[in-house]
Amino acid sequence: MNKIPNRQAICDVLTREAKADKDIVVLCSDSRGSASLASYASEHPDQYVEMGIAEQNLVSVAAGLAKCGKKSFAASPACFLSTRSYEQCKVDVAYSDTNVTLIGISGGISYGALGMSHHSAQDIAAMASVPNMRVYLPSDRFQTIKLMEALLADEKPAYVRVGRNPVEDIYATEDCPFEFGKATKHGSDDADVLLVACGEMVKPSLHAAEILTEKRINATVLDMYCVKPLDEETIVKVAKQARLIVTVEEHSPFGGLGSMVSQLVATSCPKKVINIALPDTPVITGTSKEVFDYYGMNGDGIAKRVEENLG
Repeated sequence: MNKIPNRQAICDVLTREAKADKDIVVLCSDSRGSASLASYASEHPDQYVEMGIAEQNLVSVAAGLAKCGKKSFAASPACFLSTRSYEQCKVDVAYSDTNVTLIGISGGISYGALGMSHHSAQDIAAMASVPNMRVYLPSDRFQTIKLMEALLADEKPAYVRVGRNPVEDIYATEDCPFEFGKATKHGSDDADVLLVACGEMVKPSLHAAEILTEKRINATVLDMYCVKPLDEETIVKVAKQARLIVTVEEHSPFGGLGSMVSQLVATSCPKKVINIALPDTPVITGTSKEVFDYYGMNGDGIAKRVEENLG
């Protein structure tokens, strides 16, 4: 079982690349422990800025450094980064088109028992609605590494959301498939069901596909780490052949991946779309696994929803 969270993979890439690239600068809001950035701060103190509990300043200073030629990476809990500093993300980063990567750590319901104040179930909708802002939710540590390497070679604004805890590996380090801005497809173009998932929901979606296969239901899973820009071409290609489309996301049922896919399918190849997401209410208290199990956001629950809707 993997013990390396995606946030640690982000730190490892930045720590490695900062040795040769002195333009890389990482900013944090009194959360270097939560962001797994302690080792980066220790190795590169001249390329690290501790802003304290001041998320708005964090984003504005990151944008200012980017305007001075730096490659800025601003890390903070997703629940605060996507709300307290939303105006700065919109104006200083996206509207000003600065080379800033916003890293939302402990996203979704990662903080568990801390409740709604520390959950980020609205960040996909919020960030994706901002022009110039791209939104990424990598599904495992190896894909996270590939994404960070791509963003280091990029100069556009981006929001990356990762969870707090380690997640099961989906890919292998030596052969992780990755194309910037393109979903990774698990399965064929000719499927009964298309499962479109992002972030930590990709693994349970793959498990659901295995369960459905045993019941002679062919399911294809799209690892939609790139929520914006959405890989519309791949979605439509598979959706045209499928009898049912299901989206799975650790997010509110409004404005996220499900809304985007539903809108696309409605205009390109009208089919039934089911959105599996967190409820429109403060979620129960528990670990991520306990919450996902309770709301049927696991392999068994997803497979059950598919069977119910296939009739």
